[in-house]
Amino acid sequence: MSEFRHDHHLSSSVNLIAFVKDIPELQNAVQVERISKGYSLDHKFKVVTPHLGKVLLRVFPHSELQSKPTELHLLERLRQMGVLCSAPLGIGKLDENNGYMILSYLEGEDASEALPLLNEKQQWSIGMQAGSELRRIHRLPVEKQAESWYSRKSEKHRRYVHKYRECSVVMKQDQAILNFIEDHLDCMKGRPDYFQHDDFHPANLVINQGELAGVIDFNRADQGDPVHEFLKLGLFATETSVPYSIGQVQGYFDGNEPNEQFWRMYSLYMAMALVSSIVWIQHVKPEETDDMMMKIDRVREDHDDFRNLIPRWYTVNR
Repeated sequence: MSEFRHDHHLSSSVNLIAFVKDIPELQNAVQVERISKGYSLDHKFKVVTPHLGKVLLRVFPHSELQSKPTELHLLERLRQMGVLCSAPLGIGKLDENNGYMILSYLEGEDASEALPLLNEKQQWSIGMQAGSELRRIHRLPVEKQAESWYSRKSEKHRRYVHKYRECSVVMKQDQAILNFIEDHLDCMKGRPDYFQHDDFHPANLVINQGELAGVIDFNRADQGDPVHEFLKLGLFATETSVPYSIGQVQGYFDGNEPNEQFWRMYSLYMAMALVSSIVWIQHVKPEETDDMMMKIDRVREDHDDFRNLIPRWYTVNR
């Protein structure tokens, strides 16, 4: 991106408001606040205007200007289905290096921060709401892919294994996990190929007054086996709240228990995620490698190196 990338150019609130006023929809802005959370490369701001109220402004590289309208159309379709998510309000070119889009602002707190402050019953209840919302998200119609989910995912896994073997940091005694994956790859044959949020976990949920207010960050949306969406529970959500995580599973199944096939697929995707996470963290955030290895050790312990398909966090706490 342009010099916009260098935060010192926009250090003061006066500079931020002046910058935002260049955007036609926001030329009457009275307040601008930078949002710095998340791994997204987009610059995010909460902006207040007299006519729109609070909105979310996302500034992104100009190279994404062709793909972002698809994301806005996706949000509109999800809202028409009753999904709790932001409404698209505008999109355009900011300068020769940047584009922007404006979304309605979901009032509330990041669920990864808010959940631990609630009691266990409230955490579980929000998990139930999130699971129900995820099921609704998965109903969005998608086009049939040229290659099956099995073909796409197994090939992607093999690429990750190749990169994994080149990593300087790997899992100790990893062969049992790699064998487990190989032994279960065929389970993906014939699996459903649905729309996915693809980053569904508490950091991308908003809670307001003890209720789920909405789901954010659909910019990684993809399609695949709906069970694949649950792997973020083992890596991230259970660290934040086990009651929430149990609730998300049960809420997805309308309050019922998932069957053995669900847990078999969940375990397969969880094991595959351990391999890809090691590759990803060392390429993208190497300074967080130790933290990721701790998450991986916790997942291995939860599954007894995948001798158990149902993780301990679910069986012990339920």
